[in-house]
Amino acid sequence: MIAFLTPMSNFIHNYLNIPKGLSTKIFITFLIFVMWQILSFAVRTAIKSNVKDNARRYIAVKSSTYLLRIVVFVVFFNIWIGMGGSLLAYFGLLSAGVAVALQEPIANFAGWIFIMLGKPFAVGDRIQIENHIGDIIDIRTSQTSILEVGNWVDADQSTGRVIHIPNGWFLKKSLANYTQRFNFIWNEIPVTITFESDWKKAKNILQDILTDHHYIAEEEAKKLIHEASADYLIYFKNLTPILWTSVAPHGITLTLRYLCKPKQRRFSTTQIWEAILNAFERENNIDLAYPTQRFYVRDSQKEPSLLDSTLPPRNPDM
Repeated sequence: MIAFLTPMSNFIHNYLNIPKGLSTKIFITFLIFVMWQILSFAVRTAIKSNVKDNARRYIAVKSSTYLLRIVVFVVFFNIWIGMGGSLLAYFGLLSAGVAVALQEPIANFAGWIFIMLGKPFAVGDRIQIENHIGDIIDIRTSQTSILEVGNWVDADQSTGRVIHIPNGWFLKKSLANYTQRFNFIWNEIPVTITFESDWKKAKNILQDILTDHHYIAEEEAKKLIHEASADYLIYFKNLTPILWTSVAPHGITLTLRYLCKPKQRRFSTTQIWEAILNAFERENNIDLAYPTQRFYVRDSQKEPSLLDSTLPPRNPDM
């Protein structure tokens, strides 16, 4: 190896007029860089060929990439600066300027370390930070990428946009994880019927629909909560689907509440609404409510009468 380095170092020294010691460092650095790229390509190719699972392949590629970068950084540092006693003094002088000039990159790198060690989320999780909601598709040293859901699309469906979030955000902003530890959320569907409808019969129909549509079994939910209770103080008194009754300005509201997976919210809502519409269509005394206006007209010789209208009656004098 030395016999090969000497003529190359002399070549750089003679033709580029670079000091001999510096020319040797430049050539070794170039050689290591080329070897790094070849080895990185070979490792990535081997992983992609042998690991079929997408999640495992992603983690393996990322881990090998970061490991090679750390090794190359240490080698380059040893070549150009050295590992002697001046290392602490060098870092002391360097850190003051770097802390000011690279505040945001350092915060992003610190956020990446927090993500790797604290594991507030992983690839595939659905999160919300600020107004951004999406599924994690990539975690890098400076930023985390999500596939956006929601926004102008209803019911948490994908918009197709990729949003890149600086990792420094995760150190100072509130983070919501839809899928960490237990992969379910509570979903509610409010159904409002008119005051004249048979609300007790409607409630029985909706209860039967809830019973027929199970998206997460109570036993499965209890198991997930029990596993998560080792790290979090989580307690739900009731995990079965439930129906709540309340009064709205234009009718009686019956709210269906049930468990489902975050990525199945729109699918489950569609199935339940179709079952509700089909069931109510067969009933003559149950009608869905919509906003209306009611007016009482008093005549001096007649009893007050009730008019239902979506618009106020016209003034006969106009």
